[in-house]
Amino acid sequence: MKGQRLRVITMNMHKGLSALHLHPTIYGLRQKMRLQHADLIFLQELQQEHRGRAKRYGWWPHNELTHYLSAGFWRHWHYGKNVEYQHGHHGNAIFSQHPLQKGLNYDISAYRFERRGLLHSQIQLTVDSPVIHCFCVHLALFQSGRERQLVEIIAHIKQLTAGGPTIVAGDFNDWRNRLSEPMRAAGFIEVFEELTGVPAKTFPSIKPILPMDRIYVRGLKIHSAALLHDWEKLSDHLGITTELELT
Repeated sequence: MKGQRLRVITMNMHKGLSALHLHPTIYGLRQKMRLQHADLIFLQELQQEHRGRAKRYGWWPHNELTHYLSAGFWRHWHYGKNVEYQHGHHGNAIFSQHPLQKGLNYDISAYRFERRGLLHSQIQLTVDSPVIHCFCVHLALFQSGRERQLVEIIAHIKQLTAGGPTIVAGDFNDWRNRLSEPMRAAGFIEVFEELTGVPAKTFPSIKPILPMDRIYVRGLKIHSAALLHDWEKLSDHLGITTELELT
């Protein structure tokens, strides 16, 4: 990291499986993540535990997935469980190179059949820097649910951040781009919209046509944003990355 800059990645990791559930992608994702040297990583659909994966696919990490992915590289992580079932559970996670103060995982589910969470953490780049609030999100499949969720998300942000520097990253499922306007009204800009005029197309990963994944920021300058095209076989979503500077 140079000065007050930080590199951020977000990705829906599809529970660590290839797009058609043919094979695990955890090992490849772990290697690709390390090559990026990111300060912060926001992950959605992280399969923290699944006791049947090793039996079905022949290999799966024995410990929790956050430990496997972060070991020896990201010293701090925060996991929020959204969905629990017979063989395990999955949710959102934030990995950080910087000390991370863990907040709560807020239930923002719009429907009983679709459990979603808003995971909150805080970091400081130096002891003299302001706190940066980090929110990892995964929104509903239906537009009406997403609109209700965004009202909740903005309310949580107002309550928790006192207008300070904030990153909101994840899978917004917002292929019609209806959420950027209320996010702008709340003081946020999306990194690709700021640099190119439109959000990046990230889904499906092999031939992306829908802009599903976003990184919204407030109080941070955007230096660059890029699609992680070489991650296309690791999930059904592409990862996106941005370089930010604390202003």
